[in-house]
Amino acid sequence: MFDAIATAQAAIYGYGIVSAHASPDMNYLVSSSMAQHRKRREEALAMLEARSVEAPLPAAGYQLPMEVDNPTDAAELAVRMEKDSAVAWRAVIEQATDEQERAFGVSALTECAVTAAEWSRVLGTKPITVAFPGGSE
Repeated sequence: MFDAIATAQAAIYGYGIVSAHASPDMNYLVSSSMAQHRKRREEALAMLEARSVEAPLPAAGYQLPMEVDNPTDAAELAVRMEKDSAVAWRAVIEQATDEQERAFGVSALTECAVTAAEWSRVLGTKPITVAFPGGSE
């Protein structure tokens, strides 16, 4: 859960960059994607707090995996962040011993996969999704 929260925090930062470079007609997708990551992060933080587990603090800064200079770059970064988030949430599912945490991970993984598909559609990428999100198979 710790790594998934850290990944969500990085995605929230990254969506600030996406927002600055995305085309105006994609604002709805930028804002809904960022809102999903914020909501998930807050819910995951509450779960850790309920178990008296110290949560990760947001990093002072983040290194982007690519340069973002235009709307296409912004959409590609969004897809990358959603796929990275799916990997993190899949790890939660695989490692969770608590049923509530596992169910939360399934929901988070599903949301990331759907959002990645939406951004892939924007890019015109085919196929827009994968059979097993968050994995290498």
